[in-house]
Amino acid sequence: MLHVARWRVLAVIIVTLLGLIFALPNSIPASIRSAMPSFLPNKTVNLGLDLQGGSYLMFEVEAGAVYKARLESVADDLSRELRGQKRPGELGAAKRPIAFSGRGLSPDGEVVRVTIDNSADIPEAIKRIAALASPVVGLSGPTGGSDLEIKQAAGSVLEIRLTQEAKISMTRRAVSQSIEVIRRRIDETGTKEPAITRQGVDRIVVQAPGESDPEKLKRLVGQTARLTFQMVDESISPAEAAAGRIPPGSVLLAQPGDPNEPFVLVRRRALVTGDNLTKADPGFDQQTGVPSVTFQFDGAGGRAFARATTENVGKRFAIVLDDKVLSAPSIREPILAGSGQITGNFTIESANELATLLRAGALPAPLKVMEQRTVGPELGRDSINAGATAGIIAMLLIVVFMILAYGLVFGGIAIIALAVNLILIIAAMTGVGATLTLPGIAGLILTIGAAVDANVLIYERMREEELAGRSTALAIDAGFKRAIVTVMDANVTALLTALILFYFGAGPVRGFAWTLSIGVITSLFTAILMTQVLVAAWYWRTKPKRLPI
Repeated sequence: MLHVARWRVLAVIIVTLLGLIFALPNSIPASIRSAMPSFLPNKTVNLGLDLQGGSYLMFEVEAGAVYKARLESVADDLSRELRGQKRPGELGAAKRPIAFSGRGLSPDGEVVRVTIDNSADIPEAIKRIAALASPVVGLSGPTGGSDLEIKQAAGSVLEIRLTQEAKISMTRRAVSQSIEVIRRRIDETGTKEPAITRQGVDRIVVQAPGESDPEKLKRLVGQTARLTFQMVDESISPAEAAAGRIPPGSVLLAQPGDPNEPFVLVRRRALVTGDNLTKADPGFDQQTGVPSVTFQFDGAGGRAFARATTENVGKRFAIVLDDKVLSAPSIREPILAGSGQITGNFTIESANELATLLRAGALPAPLKVMEQRTVGPELGRDSINAGATAGIIAMLLIVVFMILAYGLVFGGIAIIALAVNLILIIAAMTGVGATLTLPGIAGLILTIGAAVDANVLIYERMREEELAGRSTALAIDAGFKRAIVTVMDANVTALLTALILFYFGAGPVRGFAWTLSIGVITSLFTAILMTQVLVAAWYWRTKPKRLPI
């Protein structure tokens, strides 16, 4: 007896209606979509760079800057440890000082060297330097290793380097953090569905569909945007600083916006950093009317900023962005509100860009542009037209084949299921925000061709059961029940293949795997549930004596 559970009928009706609702906005003009009620879905399928056009950038993360920053921090802390000064929060009696000289980074930034005056103090010096090391953090947590390697070179010279394990970990972390910062920066610009992926060990590929100006994208993405507030060193004259007589602990930085003071000598240690910012917005200076950027610190940053400005009233402090001084005003009074304003020859556009950069956060390392190109929308339109043509031809050929092979009834049911399958694929991609690329269109066309496989298997099984002497109802029922195993095997293996391609592939391969995966799942639904419901409805209405196949 042919019996279809009520839940199957309800599932087919509900899923089909939801598919129509989510897929419908793709066929509606944007003007009508914007006027639709907010509770109705109004998203459309996102087109990839190869279909919509846009900008493509490949960056290389300069992890050497991260290594150098870590070793500079070690070099700064080294003198405190050897002099016996306590670390913040450290308990116990003060340590005896160890005489040393020559502390500093090598010219290549790969090693810190320090000379211990008394060779008998070398074991104690190594012990204190080792206390500056940090544990190496891998993908699954601390590995148990140390990030510093301490060796005794010729004489009483100690050399401190980063371990290879630490470099790998720092590079991996820098790339991951850079991807997140880039994503926040691009998302603020309203670019639709940027594709940001890791390539190799230290490279990042950014594809921004709809962004026709790669230079603007490069400025926004490639700027490190490390903001610091540092005290101006006024212990020597500007002429002495320009002559190269830089005091220890200070650095001479350029100030491009001020021709009267092109360079400013600042203390190396930052009072507050942009990591403590909670808000950054473009605006205008109330006194001069020029574009500016207003900022707000979090609690810890506000307290540190208030303490620094209270202790240094009458002195100058520099607002530094990526080792360039934006401005160096004097502190007229303590700034206790935890907020302030940055000025420095901004235009409205540059003030907007800086505010976006500060909100997104600083990159952990500089990015070097390795490849840059712009993809025009003309290629995308040609690809869409070619894909649509190929899809229509494939659909027509399948319609002709199914009707010739299985007649108007069963061939028509297979075609209806195939049409619903396409609607469900589009609805699924729209709902989850998937991006349709040119390889994705190829996956879609492949799904059209393979979707009727399940119908062919089921129909052929029905024909065999009827030839074996079963009644029409029993032949239909057995056709679905006995073909289901083969259908599941074929589709599950296809799904596993798509998942492997998605996991190990990148870029176009993932686009192909994504549409293929969705197509396999929707094909199972339409070929098994929908076809069964439609065949059962036809049977109960016509009560045929034989199957018309």
